[in-house]
Amino acid sequence: MSKEFDPNDIGISNDNFFGLPYTPEESDLILYSVPWDVTTSYGGGASHGPQAMLNASLQVDLFDFDVPEAWSAKIGSLPIDDDMYNTSSKNRDVAEALITYMEEGGDRESRKFLQRLESINEACREMVATVKEETSEWLRREKIVGLVGGDHSTPLGLIQALAEVHPSFGILHIDAHADLRVAYEGFTYSHASIMHNAMQLPQIEKLVQVAVRDLCQDEFDVIQADSRIKMFSDYDLKSDCFNGKNWHQQCEAIVAELPQKVYISFDIDGLTPELCPNTGTPVVGGLTFNQAHYLLKSVVKSGKQIIGFDLNEVSPGEGEWDASVGARMLYKLGLFTLASVDAKFGKTIKA
Repeated sequence: MSKEFDPNDIGISNDNFFGLPYTPEESDLILYSVPWDVTTSYGGGASHGPQAMLNASLQVDLFDFDVPEAWSAKIGSLPIDDDMYNTSSKNRDVAEALITYMEEGGDRESRKFLQRLESINEACREMVATVKEETSEWLRREKIVGLVGGDHSTPLGLIQALAEVHPSFGILHIDAHADLRVAYEGFTYSHASIMHNAMQLPQIEKLVQVAVRDLCQDEFDVIQADSRIKMFSDYDLKSDCFNGKNWHQQCEAIVAELPQKVYISFDIDGLTPELCPNTGTPVVGGLTFNQAHYLLKSVVKSGKQIIGFDLNEVSPGEGEWDASVGARMLYKLGLFTLASVDAKFGKTIKA
């Protein structure tokens, strides 16, 4: 760490999230950006999320009410991959054309359609493989990895890499959507299929979904049939609240469903739409920022270990609001992850 670093000074633009001075090699937590947004089925722009959050993160004050000396948490950042962003943009144009073709009733069995569909699936397959390879290397160095998306297809490679390190773990999935569709719109690695793909890994002991409020019948049937999946829908959470159950009690119930080791997958549209107005598929309802914060804090307070996380679907739009919210949630995710494994940062939370 640079001796000149002052956590009370303005954020320095050094290509690190929050202007922190730590290199990846000396860090305990690595933030790995994946600027990918190919299969988004409604609004786009999530590939701009990592850079927008990086820029906004310099306005995040480093003092934290939960974690003592938060600025000293060794969080390092990997450079945003311009080649991946360019590949995403090129394939996004093709995918958008295919989606429009399907919406207009085009022949999904035509040779030309199938060839283009396979080209998209292959590009996404390569993205997943790249993410797995890159994150596996940092896991081998005993680093924790937090993935910054990008659309929600991006963390599959990280989840696969973690499955090669941890024999069993659960996923806490905060999202407006269940993401259990099989090859949605023909895209094998669709943002809407991330949890379906993750659940193919036998190492996933439990999937606990929070704030879901948009899903199809097939997804509902999967949830009902698979005992590993527990959904706390936004409607059920609000109904319990109206009937007198407070958020602390609800968080206790959610955390009780999780195993000891937890991966957090956070789609920003799990929050209320006013906090993420430009996200790809905003849905009325959702968690407030403080509710999400308290849930993450509850995971740490329970003594469970957070082994990694992703934050995705932050689309900046024309302003800075979405990126500002995303950057602050990213800071909370990073700090709470380190607090779950390091007594120095976790002692005040677990008290």
